[in-house]
Amino acid sequence: MSAAFQTFKLKDVTLRNRIAVPPMCQYSAKDGFTNEWHWAHYAGLARGGAGLVVVEATGVSADGRITPGCTGLWKDEQIEGMARITAAIKAAGSVPGIQIGHAGRKASANLPWEGDDHIADGDPRGWETISPSAIPFGGGLSKTPREMTIADIERVKTDFVAAAKRALQAGFEWLELHFAHGYLAQSFFSVHANKRTDAYGGDAAGRSRFIIETFEAVRKVWPENLPLTARFGVIEFDGRDEETLSEAITLTKTLRDGGLDLMNVSMGFSTMDAKVPWGPSFLVPTTGRVRKEAGMPVASAWCVDAPQDIEKAVATGQMDIVMVGRAMLADPHYPYQVAIALGEERPAWTLPAPYAHWLSRYRGAGKGAAQ
Repeated sequence: MSAAFQTFKLKDVTLRNRIAVPPMCQYSAKDGFTNEWHWAHYAGLARGGAGLVVVEATGVSADGRITPGCTGLWKDEQIEGMARITAAIKAAGSVPGIQIGHAGRKASANLPWEGDDHIADGDPRGWETISPSAIPFGGGLSKTPREMTIADIERVKTDFVAAAKRALQAGFEWLELHFAHGYLAQSFFSVHANKRTDAYGGDAAGRSRFIIETFEAVRKVWPENLPLTARFGVIEFDGRDEETLSEAITLTKTLRDGGLDLMNVSMGFSTMDAKVPWGPSFLVPTTGRVRKEAGMPVASAWCVDAPQDIEKAVATGQMDIVMVGRAMLADPHYPYQVAIALGEERPAWTLPAPYAHWLSRYRGAGKGAAQ
């Protein structure tokens, strides 16, 4: 069996393979509530054979959403819709995960197909944005956020805890904390967004404090037998990469010692000046370094889509789980195609039994043989 199709056990959860669906915003919710689109979307991805399906970035508060179309778990009434999604994912044989976070200074944005910029001041669809410092991201996201008070910081940590509890009630078995991509937690860690002079700023220890405290608060309420993970931007591609990566690995070790089960390695996206070297598997060496130096399981995404690249990332010990996004959207049964490309003897068995029966029984038969 190829490395990509070996099972992966973390705590009491076992993934049927090493291919996972990363959180990908659908921007289709209303007031944070999921709807029939979300149910159909996630059920379809799970039927495709991925071992893990992570539901999109979900706001821990109304002001923590990226856009008005983002999902939320800031009130109990939102649990029911999420529970329907977890049931569908489980029925298809995948593990249901969810990513919770706060968008910080990148919040209150228009939908991507409506501008992908900040909602104009005075527009009733928008809201106040907050960040560790009153520094706008720039470009279309040029709204200046309000610098957070200590009371704001405590409130957001409490919101993370409450959302984690609701995620558990909804049936999720894998929780990912969104500490990446220039959103609130990443902004605390970033030298580009955090110019505070109190205990939550300054050196790496101060800039790491919000992340550590938020994680510790969630760790207390999330069951020990279920995976608690984080997505974290360990590199910015801004010219100070070695320093940022070293600080990020130190923080990752601290989280590991506090009970983090897996790190989903990503980029910071905290500055518009980043020069990302886009290309196949470009982040894999960084991911492998985090795995080795932090001594813990890792996942990642970003241009690791080709079957041989997926296999190599796992087989060489640089990644434990490969997050495959766009290829899964284009073909929800992409794991089946990967299995064929890697020469798996029984590729159909990467799928749920009803699909596997037909695809394995009639594979290679003439057109119309399964009618």
